[in-house]
Amino acid sequence: MNLNRASVQKLRSQFHSKLQEDIPYEKLMKQCLILAQKGAGAVSPNPKVGAIIFRNGKIIGSGFHHKYGGIHAEIDAFQNTLRVADSTLIVNLEPCSHFGKTPPCADEIIKQKISRVIIGTKDPNPVVAGRGIKKMRSAGIDVITGVLEDDCKKFNEFFFKYITKKLPFVAVKAAQTIDGKIADTKNNSQWISSEQSRKFVHSLRAEYDAVLIGAGTARADNPALTVRLTKGRNPHRIVLDGNFSTPVTNFVFQQQTNERVFFYTSKKCYQKFPKRVAALTKRGIEIIPMNSDSSNKLNIHEVILSLAEFGITSLLVEGGASLFSQFIEQRLADKVIIFIAPKILGQGKGAFESIRNFSLQSSINLNNISFLKSGNDIVYEGYL
Repeated sequence: MNLNRASVQKLRSQFHSKLQEDIPYEKLMKQCLILAQKGAGAVSPNPKVGAIIFRNGKIIGSGFHHKYGGIHAEIDAFQNTLRVADSTLIVNLEPCSHFGKTPPCADEIIKQKISRVIIGTKDPNPVVAGRGIKKMRSAGIDVITGVLEDDCKKFNEFFFKYITKKLPFVAVKAAQTIDGKIADTKNNSQWISSEQSRKFVHSLRAEYDAVLIGAGTARADNPALTVRLTKGRNPHRIVLDGNFSTPVTNFVFQQQTNERVFFYTSKKCYQKFPKRVAALTKRGIEIIPMNSDSSNKLNIHEVILSLAEFGITSLLVEGGASLFSQFIEQRLADKVIIFIAPKILGQGKGAFESIRNFSLQSSINLNNISFLKSGNDIVYEGYL
């Protein structure tokens, strides 16, 4: 019997419809994402990927991408399974088809005689971008794509932003009272949120490549910006201080970790304070002099471009109000994460009080809103 391309596609569609009755697509993909999350904070700039091997109604093996430069999730799953031939592979991101730090996963999938591959979303990386799917289909493997696609894209939002825009994914994080204050009239902000919320913030730090603060937060709170209240790796730490006003004795400069500390200041003040430059350089701090305006204010967009060149794929902005406002007003943030504590200050500093807006009609709206409870606080998350 001779079949043209249209007939083959029709038969495949009928086959996939029958297959869907037998294999719990979405349930298995959710388990893939749970597995993939184990690599959070360790695989950047690679995506988080999980893989499950399914045969005869049972999961017979699984794996995930453990760390950058290590084997990919599919290979990890193969190594954890005795026999994978004629099985179904479920993976949240399209298997790679090119040689990078590891050989192509698509080639190994073909070699292992996998009969079917279920994929959450295609890889946006131009060197993959459907080529892995095409290679596997050409080898006779049934490939099904788009299972929980939106969830899979959001799950790897850091990777998708960086690989398509060449810019880090940026989240603005603030803790505020129920009446919108992030500090009292004396600039005290510790502690507005609950202990559970502070642990939550430390888990966020462990997932993001870098944490950024401004000079005001550095002076007022003297934060270390490390991960201490939960397990996880420390992020790179960034201080924006056009006037070079942050004391060189601050904790952010003293912590001894394997991560880098970037200090952005104006070219004018870099030249004005050679002793401060020498003191920080001696401690291994990377000082980046930038162009600035007459008041030594730095250009946030240029800072982000600089961070992208350093390979920073995700950025958590932790303060303060001036930076929050700039990131939101200039549309440089992708996500807003607000911890709302059941406290009323009355007078104090607002998180976004520097945004120049005079009417509801011109207000900045968030989308894809979600909520969760953290101790007595509410965590509010939305996208710009």
